[in-house]
Amino acid sequence: MTTVTAEAATSARPEPVTLGQAFWVWLRIAMLSFGGPAGQIAVMHRILVDEKRWIGEQRFLHALNYCMLLPGPEAQQLATYIGWLMHRTKGGIVAGVLFVIPGAVAIMALSWVYVLYGRVGVVSALFFGLKCAVLAVVLQAVVRIGGRALKSTPARALAALAFVLIFFVGAPFPLIVLGAGLIGWWSARQGSTAFRGGGHGASKGAVVADADTLLGEDLPAHARPTWGETIRTALVWLALWLVPVAALLIALGPDDVFSRIATFFSTMAMVTFGGAYAVLAYVAQQAVENYGWLGPKEMLDGLGMAETTPGPLIMVLQFVGFLGAYRDPGGLSPLVAGTLGGLLATWVTFVPCFLWIFLGAPFIERLRGNAAVAGALSAITAAVVGVVLNLAVWFALHTLFRETAAVAFGPIHFDAPVLASLDPWAMALAGAAVAAVFWLRAGIITTLVASSIAGLALYLLGLIG
Repeated sequence: MTTVTAEAATSARPEPVTLGQAFWVWLRIAMLSFGGPAGQIAVMHRILVDEKRWIGEQRFLHALNYCMLLPGPEAQQLATYIGWLMHRTKGGIVAGVLFVIPGAVAIMALSWVYVLYGRVGVVSALFFGLKCAVLAVVLQAVVRIGGRALKSTPARALAALAFVLIFFVGAPFPLIVLGAGLIGWWSARQGSTAFRGGGHGASKGAVVADADTLLGEDLPAHARPTWGETIRTALVWLALWLVPVAALLIALGPDDVFSRIATFFSTMAMVTFGGAYAVLAYVAQQAVENYGWLGPKEMLDGLGMAETTPGPLIMVLQFVGFLGAYRDPGGLSPLVAGTLGGLLATWVTFVPCFLWIFLGAPFIERLRGNAAVAGALSAITAAVVGVVLNLAVWFALHTLFRETAAVAFGPIHFDAPVLASLDPWAMALAGAAVAAVFWLRAGIITTLVASSIAGLALYLLGLIG
């Protein structure tokens, strides 16, 4: 029997809200969305489920697990999904765009500061402290997601296998996700409960029943589209996404930096599964090692920017696109080229997110209650823990050690730390950040700001360059 909160038990079902009223709630969520996907989903859950009772616990988790299956930032896609549920396509656009705007503006401003003043000692010291704290934040994400997703031995084994395949073998993310989904689907079909539940937005307290919320349990009318509506939706959003990419390829050629940014991030939009942390792991490797748009330390600096600003962590891709175009501006000024490169990366990253939601959500809504689908989505959640752990290890290597060495034998290949290159001050700051996050229960923003100040103090004392 479903338990409800005291408020849900004693209050009438919430009154309908207009899109204009919802606008201010979505803006509030966007401005409070710090701390990565786990923190952002927690904010949405608190406001939309517990406070407003627009959507119930099970419906929220059903939407979340679908968004975790998609490539791209799950928190932004979840906002788009719920906005679509409430106010159709307009509601999805409002919720999804508002979730992006504050971070996009902040990252663009910080990118300008970074290229203009980033090599000044004081600024470099601030970023030194910032990236040490980022490591603690990523480790916290591993623990948070793992604590909610890994409820059984099979789930923990699947997460471990995902990490081994990604870190030591370099297996493609889409294959990891597909394999995990098939395992969860088959397991549920056999009657197993090994992969039921999961999702890192679940409430720890009493459950808000779907029937006691604004959306209720019913399937909305717009979740029953015709084939004509489905085709029109696909054509509109594919055109918004791919026409600018095709125009750049035709006008500038495939080797121009803008064409490469457009095609690279468009490809990432299709193949980077597992949420923001999985995307960052893959993009970091490709942008640093294959394209040379930025170095590992700069990638960490960019993630530090994204961690300290509202909105999706994937906004760091704007920083990557900015640096790529800034360093290869062609006939433009570097700052203009960087700005255009950052905006281009943002466009081709987020437009596909709306396509996935508006095209797939109607079908997913009709699958609520399907045990096999729930098993597949929860197994994918378990595999994502291994993906995030891979990112944590990658960040640790490039934060704590000045050098790494490639190791390869047979199908195994990975970067190992050069122990002699250990940075003691980075180790000390990262350790302090871990202690603050896990033992002192300090907030993410508090930890990031304190680490940046510590980095500045080390610079002023002459302990780091």
